[in-house]
Amino acid sequence: MMEQTAKRDNPQIDPSLLETDPKTGLAQDEVDRRTEKFGENRLKDDQTSALKKLLSFFWGPIPWMIEVAAILSAVVQHWSDFAIIIVMLLLNAGVGFWQEFKADNAIAALKQRLAPDARVLRDGAWSDLPARELVPGDIIRIKLGDIIPADAKLLSGDYLRVDQSALTGESLAIDKKIGDEVYSGAIARQGQMTAMVTATGMATYLGRTASLVKGAGKQSHFQRAVLRIGNFLILMTLGLIALIMTVALHRGDPLMETLLFALILAVAAIPVALPAVLSVTLAVGAEKLAQMKAIVSRLVSIEELAGMDILCSDKTGTLTQNHLTVGTPVLIDAKDESDLILTAALASEADSHDPIDSAVFAILGNRAKLDGYDITSFRQFDPVRKRAEAEVAYDGQTIMVAKGAPQAVLALLCEDEISDIESVAAYRAVMDAIKTMAEHGYRALGVARTDKDGNWQFMGLLPLFDPPREDAASTIAELRNKGVDIRMITGDHEAIGREVAGQLGLGQNILPADAVFDRNNQALDPVMIEQADGFARVFPEHKYAIVRQFQDRGHIVGMTGDGVNDAPALKQADIGIAVSNATDAARAAADLVLTAPGISVITSAIEESRRIFERMGSYATFRISETIRVLLFMTISILVFDFYPVTAVMIVLLALLNDFPIMMIAYDNAEVAEHPVRWNMGNTLTMASLLGAIGVTSSFALLWVSETWLHLPPEEVQTLVFLKLLVAGHLTIYLTRHKGFFWQKPYPSMKLFLATEITQIIGTLAAVYGWFVPAIGWYHAFVVWGYALCWFVVAGCIKVWVYRLLTHRHHSHHSHLARVEGSLHRHR
Repeated sequence: MMEQTAKRDNPQIDPSLLETDPKTGLAQDEVDRRTEKFGENRLKDDQTSALKKLLSFFWGPIPWMIEVAAILSAVVQHWSDFAIIIVMLLLNAGVGFWQEFKADNAIAALKQRLAPDARVLRDGAWSDLPARELVPGDIIRIKLGDIIPADAKLLSGDYLRVDQSALTGESLAIDKKIGDEVYSGAIARQGQMTAMVTATGMATYLGRTASLVKGAGKQSHFQRAVLRIGNFLILMTLGLIALIMTVALHRGDPLMETLLFALILAVAAIPVALPAVLSVTLAVGAEKLAQMKAIVSRLVSIEELAGMDILCSDKTGTLTQNHLTVGTPVLIDAKDESDLILTAALASEADSHDPIDSAVFAILGNRAKLDGYDITSFRQFDPVRKRAEAEVAYDGQTIMVAKGAPQAVLALLCEDEISDIESVAAYRAVMDAIKTMAEHGYRALGVARTDKDGNWQFMGLLPLFDPPREDAASTIAELRNKGVDIRMITGDHEAIGREVAGQLGLGQNILPADAVFDRNNQALDPVMIEQADGFARVFPEHKYAIVRQFQDRGHIVGMTGDGVNDAPALKQADIGIAVSNATDAARAAADLVLTAPGISVITSAIEESRRIFERMGSYATFRISETIRVLLFMTISILVFDFYPVTAVMIVLLALLNDFPIMMIAYDNAEVAEHPVRWNMGNTLTMASLLGAIGVTSSFALLWVSETWLHLPPEEVQTLVFLKLLVAGHLTIYLTRHKGFFWQKPYPSMKLFLATEITQIIGTLAAVYGWFVPAIGWYHAFVVWGYALCWFVVAGCIKVWVYRLLTHRHHSHHSHLARVEGSLHRHR
C-alpha cells in the first residue's frame, strides 16, 4: 500500500512517452515546457515558516527561566525589572533568529555553489549544465566519478558500474547495461554510457528516500569542549543559587522576591549567548573562507583545521597541474614521431574531458591531419582493460588502433591476451624505456596499431608528465612552518613519486603501498607508515587505511583529493578537502571544497581556523571567569554579610550590556598559533579561575571601602558595585583576548572595541544619572573607573606571568618526553 502511494505521489514516467530524439536531445522550448510542468531537478527542503522559527526561540529551558522571571516581576509589581527582562527576552530571541536566518541563507548559497553539473545533449550539442536544470527526456552522459543527477534509462555505451549503496544498502557496485535504470544519487564507479532522464526532483528514487541519505551532523572536538564548559557553568550556577535560596528562606526573606532574584541571577550567570557566539564565530569564518575560494560544507570542520598536524595530499591535480604534457616520443615500430602521434590521436576522443586525450591532441596540433580517417567504432578506456581501442577506415582499408597502459597494449601482440607478454619481441625495449621514463618522473603511454594483415604492431611510447603546480613548493614550505606535515599519496610508481617529491621539497622516503599493507590492508609496521614521506601505487582502500593509521596514532588528519577514488579517505579524514575540479563524489565526501586551483588556499584556511580557535578560547575563558566573578561574589556577600550587593534589575542590565561585546568576539583580531592547536581545558580553567578570583577580591575591596570609608547608603553602594562589575567585566574581555600584555598586538578589532566601549558608556550614564538604578554622580563614577583600570593592569601582569609558567611547564613536559623516547630508541 505504501509503495502504491509513493508511486501515485511521485509517478515514474515511461521513457517511450518522453518523445526525445537520442541524437539531438530536447529543443529549448520543450525544455521550458517540461520545466514548467515538472519543476526543477532538486529535493525540496523542509522549510519552517519565519514566524514559527521566531517563536521557537521563546521555547526552551533558558527562555522559560527568563519568562518565569518576567511573570514574577509582574506579580510583585517590579515594573522596571519586568520591562528590562522583556527586552532581554526579545533581544536573545532576535539575535538567535537572525543568526539562524543568516545560517540558512549561507547553507542555501553553499548548496547552490556545490550543486553538481551534468553533461546534457540539447539542440544537437553537448554542454555542461547545472543538474537542477534537467528535465524528464533529457539525454545525459554518465562517466566515471559522476554522481548520477536524476533517474535515467541507459540508452547506449559499453557498460556502467554504479555504487548505489547510499540508496539501497547494497555494499557492492552493480553492473548496468543498455535498458537498465540508474538512480539519482548513485555514483558511477566505472565506464561511460548515455542515458535518458526519466524522473527528476522529488519524483526520483532519491527524492522518495531522501531521509535515508541525510548525513547526521557531528560536533567537533572544540565544540564538545565548549559545550561541556556550558554544562559545567549551568550546574555550578544552579548549585550556588540553590544555596542562596536555602539560606534566604531560612532567614525569612520574602519568598517571591527571593525566587525572582535567584531566577534573574541564573539568567545572568548561565551562558545564554553560548549557541549564538558559536554560530556567529563559525559563520564569520566560513564567510571569510568563501572569499578565499574555499567553501565549507561542514561548519565545525573549521575548528578541526586548527588542530590538523598531518595533511595527506593526493599528487595528481593537487600538487601537480593535472595538465599532462607529452615529452619526446620513444619509437618502436613507428616510422617517425608524427606516425606515432597520429596513431595515438586516432585512439583518442576529441570532445572528451580525458587529460591524456587532451595532451595527445595538444601535441598533434592541426586536427586536419585526421582528415580522411573515419572512426567506425570506438571502445573507451576503462580501468579493467586499461586501454582504449578504435576501428578506423581509410584508403579503402580498415585498421585497429589502441593506446593505454604499455602492458595492456603489449598484450594485444600476444596470440592470446592471457599469454605471457614477456614473449613479445618488443617487450624488453618497452620495459627499459618505461624504467628510464619513470626515473625522470614520466608515465608511459603505449600505442599500437594493426598492419594490412591485421597483425598488431607496437608503435612506441609517449612519455606523459604532469608538472608540479607553480605554488606547490612554496605552499608546502608554508604548511611546514605552521607545523603541518605533508605526506604525498599517489597511484603512480614510487620512482615518479620521488621525482615529484624532489621538485617540491618533500622527502624521498616514498613507499609502495604493498610494502606497508598486507592483502587485508592491515599495516605491517605502523612506525614505518609514520616515518614515510609519501606512498605510491595506492588504491582507494590504501588511502583510507593510511588516514586511519595516522588517526590511530593520535594525529588530526587532513586529506586532499579530487577523484572518486579519494572519496572514502576524504570522508574518513578529520578534514576532507576536495580540490578544484574534483568529481561530484569527492565534493560530496569532503568538509572543505576548494574552488581555486592548487592548495595554497589551505594555508589561509588554517590561519583563519586558528584565529577562530583563539576567539572561542577567549570567549570560554571570559565566560567562566565572568560567572565565577559575579556568582561567587554575590553568593559570599549574601551568605556571609547578609547583603545583596546588586539588585535584580542591575543583574539584568549587566546581562544585557554583556551580550553585545561578547557577540563581537567573533569579529576580533586574533593571534595565529605557529603550530597546530589542541584544546587545553586545564590551562583555560586555571586562567579563568585566576581572573575570576581577582574579580571577586577587587569587588569585595570596593564594597568594604564604600561602606567603611565612604559611608555611602546601601542603594549607592549597589550602584557602585554594578558599575564596577560592568566596567571590570568588559575590561576582562581585553585580558582574555591573547596571552600577552593588553597593549601588545593583535589589537582589538574596531567592532569589538566600539561594542565594548559604547556599552560601558551606556552603563556609566545609567549609574551617573540614575537610569533604572540609584544615581551616584560623576565623581563616584570616575572613582570606579580609576579603580577598575588599576585592577585591570594588575590582573594583566598576573595573567602574563601565569601564562609563562604554564608555557614553561608545557615545554618542560614535552622535552622530558622527547628525552625518554630518545633514550628508548637508542636502547632498542
